[in-house]
Amino acid sequence: MPNDYLNKLFGMQGQSCVVIGGTGVLGGALCDGVAQAGATVVVAGSSVDRGLARVKQIEGLGGKAIFLPVDVSSRASMENLLNAAISQLGRIEMLINCAGVNAASPYLEIKDEDWERVIDVNLRGTHWGCQIFGRHMVESGGGSILNVGSVTAHLPLSRVFAYSASKAAVVNLTQNVARELAPHHVRVNALCPGFFPAEQNRKILDAQRTATIMSQTPMQRFGEPEELIGATLLLLSDKAGSFITGAAYYVDGGFTAMRL
Repeated sequence: MPNDYLNKLFGMQGQSCVVIGGTGVLGGALCDGVAQAGATVVVAGSSVDRGLARVKQIEGLGGKAIFLPVDVSSRASMENLLNAAISQLGRIEMLINCAGVNAASPYLEIKDEDWERVIDVNLRGTHWGCQIFGRHMVESGGGSILNVGSVTAHLPLSRVFAYSASKAAVVNLTQNVARELAPHHVRVNALCPGFFPAEQNRKILDAQRTATIMSQTPMQRFGEPEELIGATLLLLSDKAGSFITGAAYYVDGGFTAMRL
């Protein structure tokens, strides 16, 4: 009985979820979690090898997944991703925008092309995902979009200037798109991780910064990618999260509360 109850709340059987950035560390963990909740997952990213490896892992866990390539810096590629996903799976009920890059240069040294790349991938790519997949969800009766923000969206940390600016914009975009699409039964939320062992963080974390983050995080450690799954299932679920939209959920070991 308890399992039936939880399955009604969080189960995603018969639904499809596209995870843009599913070939990364955090995106891959979210792929695993959504697949184990019953959804068929589209692992979308630029690395074929990592994408196919993630599909194999999901299948080993008893889930269903396919890999589709995407270049988040190209609108045409994002549109092709939607069309390919629909062609193979039919209606797409869920989208996770998880692709992200960082530039680790000091602020006075960051090059224009590095700044623009971070904004293009993190913000414009998220916008395209919301717009392209959101239109499909509106036309097909509803859905749920989860954008990945960051704890740095409103808390300063050295050498993540472009990244922080892009993620602050992602949170704001999430709120605006949520309001726009709510009448059409499409929910849009943001998941804001603290410090996890993802590619972006490895570029900026020397021993001094690691010690600083540890001292400012009440739980005194970094997060594990799997610790993002619970919040993800809540925000994507059409039952458990049915009245949640425009929200930014922080999974950060208390980092935000410590800095208030």
